[in-house]
Amino acid sequence: MPLIGDKAPAFEAETTQGKIRFPEDFKGQWVILFSHPSDFTPICTSEFVLFGAMQKEFEALGCRLVGLSVGTNPSHIAWMKSIHDKIEFKGHKKVELGFPLIADMSMEVAHKYGMIQPGVSTTAAVRAVFFIDPEATIRAVVYYPMQLGRNFDELKRILVGLQTIDKHHVALPADWRPGDDIIVPAPATYNGQEQTAPGMKCYEWYFCTRPLPLEKTEAAAYEEA
Repeated sequence: MPLIGDKAPAFEAETTQGKIRFPEDFKGQWVILFSHPSDFTPICTSEFVLFGAMQKEFEALGCRLVGLSVGTNPSHIAWMKSIHDKIEFKGHKKVELGFPLIADMSMEVAHKYGMIQPGVSTTAAVRAVFFIDPEATIRAVVYYPMQLGRNFDELKRILVGLQTIDKHHVALPADWRPGDDIIVPAPATYNGQEQTAPGMKCYEWYFCTRPLPLEKTEAAAYEEA
């Protein structure tokens, strides 16, 4: 199972949009690589409606979506067409699913990424989400059980947070949202001299924050979504 900080395992795979070479074909871009247990199932269908509805928001942040399940291309394509033609969820309908969905019948890719977890199933992937940066490094990993759909606001928050960390070389506190204060590295004093920044607040020597205006984050569109 690849870990945070590891290079994303490479693979070639057939998808609903033809063969891809990963991560080579996505060089210089962020990628959210995610798995789902099965086509034509209710929780996965609700998730795919939201992945499709939010695809442009992710792409506006320089991030591509790539899906995966243990299934065939004909099944994937038929399911995606059914979602477009028949499903409405949370006000979204006629959703175009414009991202590639990997047909991983051999489970080769799923095993490389730890998506097959035998305590749950030996033939279906759990709901895994890998955030992979433009250097093909895994930056965050989130796993959900089969019975619980993903939180899409959190997926986007993670992406925006990672991009903000990289751009501004900062750290972010619990429940951070774009526009919230960021962490000032401890200690707030050094050699007896207090270190200050505009708007800095110190609650204790090891816990200080300062503002980072929304417009300086990677997601001006975040609050508009």
